[in-house]
Amino acid sequence: MQYSIENEFIRLTVESKGAEVYSVVNKHTGAEMLWNGDPSVWPRRAPILFPYTGKLTGGKMIAKGLEYQGPQHGFARDVEHTLVRHTDDVLEFELHADSQTLPIWPYAFVLRSTFTLEERTVHHKLTVENPVEPMLRFGIGFHPGFVIPFDDKHKTEDYEFRFDEIESPLCVSALPDGLLEGDKYYYLARNTRRIPLTDDLFDNDSHCMVNLRSKSLAIVEKDTGRRISCDIEGYPYVLIWSKPIKPLRFVCIEPWQSLTGEANGPLEWESRPCAASLKQGESWSTTMSTTFDR
Repeated sequence: MQYSIENEFIRLTVESKGAEVYSVVNKHTGAEMLWNGDPSVWPRRAPILFPYTGKLTGGKMIAKGLEYQGPQHGFARDVEHTLVRHTDDVLEFELHADSQTLPIWPYAFVLRSTFTLEERTVHHKLTVENPVEPMLRFGIGFHPGFVIPFDDKHKTEDYEFRFDEIESPLCVSALPDGLLEGDKYYYLARNTRRIPLTDDLFDNDSHCMVNLRSKSLAIVEKDTGRRISCDIEGYPYVLIWSKPIKPLRFVCIEPWQSLTGEANGPLEWESRPCAASLKQGESWSTTMSTTFDR
């Protein structure tokens, strides 16, 4: 099911499967600003990554003494979430451990997604609660895709990623198979606020930038200044990615609180690096705020 809220500037629609943002429409122009989920290119739009980001070592984990197979980016994006609040300005969904999740990940949890609008900004808050487990460890991240070009008068090279501080973005390598291979890093650029967008930027997959100083990262139309800007403050990892189909059809800006698995890392869930560890009764939250100035 799809549910919507709107204000003077934006109409936001969220799909209950995955609590995934389905549409962000500029009400003044009628333009769709989110990627459309074309299955021939990339069938998703803005999935939630939980209870881990990226891949598991060997595609599996050992948890509570048993082995589980784990798909990329976890399961939250693929299961139905329950709508618990729908007002004029709030959408809220919850996912609880149940028959959908326990065969995949044997932990009790509550994952809450709260969506609000503030002028041209969409706030998406994720809250994780530990109801009964002695300790709940998890990873989490966002993965929204934004359609480019913004109109039929522009092409890929008319856009750039723009930081709000001068950066020399250091990236951790997960080549060739999406898993970390020891301490392999590279610089995407040096001493700049800008990363030019080109059709070959993602030929080798995403770029995972670590410990940025900037509070925001935007995709900007260079001649007009129109942009989509994501608040990345407090995120240790920020990825940029697109499906390398030429010309590019969309770009993703992905703030993550945890990393993909290691090629030779531990299989035990409790040994995997995580975003947070919650004692019974504790909760933790993170918010992605996206401003659509286009």
